[in-house]
Amino acid sequence: MGTVLDSHFLALTAIVTVGYQFLFFILTALLKFDKVTDFAGSTNFVILAILTLVLKGTWHSRQIILTLLVVIWGLRLAIFLLMRILQWGEDRRFDEMRSNLGKLAVFWTFQAIWVWTVSLPVTVVNASDRNPSIQAADIIGWIMWSVGFSVEATADQQKLVFKNSPNNRGKWCNVGVWKFSRHPNYFGEILLWWGILVASAPVLKGAEWLVILGPIFLTLLLLFVSGIPLLEESADKKFGNVAEYRIYKRTTSPLILLPSVVYGNLPAWFKAVFLFEFPLYSRNLPQDDRSILYKKNQKDGNKGLKMG
Repeated sequence: MGTVLDSHFLALTAIVTVGYQFLFFILTALLKFDKVTDFAGSTNFVILAILTLVLKGTWHSRQIILTLLVVIWGLRLAIFLLMRILQWGEDRRFDEMRSNLGKLAVFWTFQAIWVWTVSLPVTVVNASDRNPSIQAADIIGWIMWSVGFSVEATADQQKLVFKNSPNNRGKWCNVGVWKFSRHPNYFGEILLWWGILVASAPVLKGAEWLVILGPIFLTLLLLFVSGIPLLEESADKKFGNVAEYRIYKRTTSPLILLPSVVYGNLPAWFKAVFLFEFPLYSRNLPQDDRSILYKKNQKDGNKGLKMG
């Protein structure tokens, strides 16, 4: 069993990932410094990709290309997130964790699992001796990665500019690609990692196909755990009683980029089944405009009673 794990670099990458994340966990716990969390996660991908490529030393073109794609994505995201948090000055995710060692440890453990699992396609390809010629799957995968990377990078930059404008304080981002998706950055990230899996397909055989767990884990994580649900909950609490926001949410796809005129006219069942518009994304949103009006009238009535 150990030989099989080592031949695919699974044990090695697990040890490196746990060690790397543990170092940043210690730094965060001792210094209460949480500005490097996203940097630690993104750069870990880069380390694993380069490490497995160099250790194997076969330097097949597919290995080099996939490693390069991970390095480009990881460095871009790491630098962007680090600069953003240094500019904003705080990471609100850690407001309840800074003084809670247990919660902090759970976060860093989860991040290690995320890095190791999502990196699996590149890890296994870099460890393989097989080198089939470039196929249609490679090109399709590279195109998927290119589109996903472009969407993610564009979305990140557009939102940063939007948030940094004093005129947009207290508003939700609905410019650029954010007109077509409420979470275009997540769409881009999911698409590019599925693209890496597709580009890995010509090398994979038998049990190696279990690396599909990487993009599946990422997709489920963003759809149901730490991605879209948390941001939707936060936005609904802030803007749920704003009519324009409710229109934006009703006519804008949660993930896949679509024109609002198309998405807004689709039936609810179609959105839920095919476009990831799950009920949990709206559990903190008032059910209809009448509820907003009722709350407003009730509030006005209470004011009147107090004045009387």
